[in-house]
Amino acid sequence: MMQVEGVIMTAHRNPSCVAQAIIPDNLSSMRTVATENGVKTTITSTRLRSVIASVDDYLTNLAIAEETCQYASR
Repeated sequence: MMQVEGVIMTAHRNPSCVAQAIIPDNLSSMRTVATENGVKTTITSTRLRSVIASVDDYLTNLAIAEETCQYASR
């Protein structure tokens, strides 16, 4: 069986805040960690379609998390 994996790395001013905001929305096939300059999320599945759908949802959640963290730091 084929394993599909995608890694998304994004830069943020407050990576810890963004990672903590996004982690509760992760599916069991996703792992998110804060890095020194951003957030790294790995998505794995045996179906490419599942990875694509997860990436789409993740990017929406990421945008909201980034806005929330920017607002909270003001």
